[in-house]
Amino acid sequence: MGLIFRWLLRLTGTAVILAVLVVIGVYYLASRSLPDYTKTVPAAGLAAELEIVRNNSNVPHIFGQSDNDVFLGLGYAHAQDRLWQMMTMRRTAQGRLSEVFGARTVEIDTLLRRLDLYPLAVQSVEVQSPEVKEALRAYAAGVNARIDEINRDALGRGAPEFFLFPGPLAPWKPADSLAILKLMALQLAGHLENEVLRARTSLVLNDADRLDDLMPDIPGKGSAALPGFAALFPDAPRVFAANRKPRDPLDPRPAPGRAGASNAWAAATSRSASGGALLANDPHLELTAPTIWYLARLDLQSGGVIGGTIPGMPIVLAGRSEALGWGVTSSYLDDQDLFIERLNPDNPEEVETPDGFKPFRTRRSIVKIKDADPVTLTLRWTENGPVLPGSVYDLGLITPPGHVVSLSWTALSPRDTSMTAAMNLLHARTVTEGVAATAGFVAPAQNMTLADSTGAIALKLVGAMPRRDERHQSQGRLPAPGWIAANRWQGRLPYAANPEFIQPPGGIVGNTNNKIVERPFPLHVSFLWGDSQRVKRWELLMQSREVHTRDSFIEAQLDTVSFAARSLLPLIGAELWFTGSAAPAGTSERLRQDALRLLADWNGEMNEHLPEPLIYAAWMRHLQDRLIRDELGPVAEDFTRVEPLFLERVFRDVNGASAWCDVIQSAREETCTDIARAALDDALVWIGDTYGTQLDSLRWGDAHQATHDHQILGKVPLLRYFVNIRQSTSGGDNTLMRGKTSGEGDNPYLNVHAAGYRGVYDFLDPDSSVFVTATGQSGHLFSRHYDDLSVLWRRGEYVPMSLDEGLARAAAVGVTTLVPME
Repeated sequence: MGLIFRWLLRLTGTAVILAVLVVIGVYYLASRSLPDYTKTVPAAGLAAELEIVRNNSNVPHIFGQSDNDVFLGLGYAHAQDRLWQMMTMRRTAQGRLSEVFGARTVEIDTLLRRLDLYPLAVQSVEVQSPEVKEALRAYAAGVNARIDEINRDALGRGAPEFFLFPGPLAPWKPADSLAILKLMALQLAGHLENEVLRARTSLVLNDADRLDDLMPDIPGKGSAALPGFAALFPDAPRVFAANRKPRDPLDPRPAPGRAGASNAWAAATSRSASGGALLANDPHLELTAPTIWYLARLDLQSGGVIGGTIPGMPIVLAGRSEALGWGVTSSYLDDQDLFIERLNPDNPEEVETPDGFKPFRTRRSIVKIKDADPVTLTLRWTENGPVLPGSVYDLGLITPPGHVVSLSWTALSPRDTSMTAAMNLLHARTVTEGVAATAGFVAPAQNMTLADSTGAIALKLVGAMPRRDERHQSQGRLPAPGWIAANRWQGRLPYAANPEFIQPPGGIVGNTNNKIVERPFPLHVSFLWGDSQRVKRWELLMQSREVHTRDSFIEAQLDTVSFAARSLLPLIGAELWFTGSAAPAGTSERLRQDALRLLADWNGEMNEHLPEPLIYAAWMRHLQDRLIRDELGPVAEDFTRVEPLFLERVFRDVNGASAWCDVIQSAREETCTDIARAALDDALVWIGDTYGTQLDSLRWGDAHQATHDHQILGKVPLLRYFVNIRQSTSGGDNTLMRGKTSGEGDNPYLNVHAAGYRGVYDFLDPDSSVFVTATGQSGHLFSRHYDDLSVLWRRGEYVPMSLDEGLARAAAVGVTTLVPME
């Protein structure tokens, strides 16, 4: 027995020692890729010595003798901190994820190949200005200098992820940066998905008024009556249940309802306490670890530029120079149209056009798959655009037999000058120059908010606006017959047609993804807008002060009061407040009374420490589900987030909308009060099962956790606890400090889409500008800069960023010197 024990002890000890050695070895190899920020590195393509000065937040300040050298330095800094992220985004745009990740990403690769984003980016290189071509080449040289250094000095392949998912580190090319910009356009595109959902919903609802309730226009002048999808395509399938698969974190398509958002506003000198223009901006995207944003300062010949960059591109997408600041918000421009294309019944390789049947334009493409045989695709295009498979965007659910679906989209241009426009903005010094600089922007369409040192402010929609025929059958709201000439695009509208607000009389301009203009189709910009609620709170905060300061702009940026909650609760609970007899403790009636008591005293603040936001959110979610479930059936699964305008229409009985309150399958006629009471009970049962019945002890932040998850390692057992960043957060779907909820899974209130970047600038004292990102500068999980900014972000704090070289050098914690290659 003793012998057995001794051998077990020896074996256990050996196993422990081996495990420790393995851990040490893994850590050593992974830590080799941690950047050393104080070193001298030779770089091919560099004209003169260059310095990258990093402050204690790891923000690089890049000083060079020429603009191209500075862009080279930015490429090197991006590759130091975010090489894995850059390479993954490039593979995504190329449709080559499956070479590394295997069969799980074949559908993603297939879609990206069919969209042809990377070949279009390659073609677009030639239409950039000569200066931008040089800048792109210089940036690529900087990225490649880091790759060469990694290979030369055995620096752990550049990131720990490359050990787990090995693949060649191909040199960076100018087209790669253009492809990243096109990939961003895909991440922000929501009209395609909305067209499909509207078509599916219209097939279920026989009453056009009820469709208007559920998918309402933002209040304002309505559109003309339109045909339903069934009228356009009587043979459309009546299969309503979508094949819901778990969404792969690598999928660049936005999840339903998450196509992009943002806030930006500016005040002219007449509304500024300091006498200088003010600007605030916080773009919203899917939360990831690391965030997509990367702070940097570029010392260009035209002056310093500082703000938020996207690794992979040599531009400051949101930020300021000494004289001009710019912020971006999703414009919701309708820049996508789906077309149902009729196949020739005698030859399925031909598609109908206004001039008769014509053959598809085709090309073969091979998708290589790790540990599996390659897949050969036949890519097809019609005159309207690429043909998409029925397996994506639920297109198979709306495609009649003998038809296929194609896509027209402004981003599918081989002459996309968006990069040139974005880089021109870095050299603009006034609002007027900024508006002119972005004339060549194509996609993604953005609202650009501008402020300059003279006190001028403006908002301009930048991006190509499709020219549609006023006789378009669906006005771009539904997939339309592609063989009818009136439905097809007729080029682009001139840049002058893009809405603009320059030096508005009120001295304040801004956008929360709200409707910005009321114009008749086809100059309407969009029927789909991203916000109808945040803008109301923004208007109140802006108009409640005669003049604003940097701090009041920060206060608005971090505001968590829900206008939707304030407006809906008195309406929905009108006949429930303080009614009925006192109920014994422990009964459902008493729990409902306690919940109503809490909500009656609540001011609508979605504070993470309060119970009321959770009760309100759960009530509204269950209420909407009860209202629509019997009419929509399986399609109700696509309406998992609350639409405040729908609930308002129902409870105000706008155009007969209270009809939603009656349950079709029941014998009695339910009232809206009945449904509101039952939905509150549903919500309290869910809360009780999930968090307990002690309502006073509930915390919104326990449900509304920010999910900064690693796209690859975030679901790996054990490892996910090291790579994911989870935080209790305030805000909600309809607050200015927006934290959009997932609407799915066991916890539909997770904060999955929020401001990855925040910046506020005062042009009287530009060095008082403050910035923050949602995670940290580094994408390396062993770096202290992987998540150091996330703590500030959660608390609503910022880091100062100055264009003063002396301040940058005084606070330096590392200086990387790049020298020309001998």
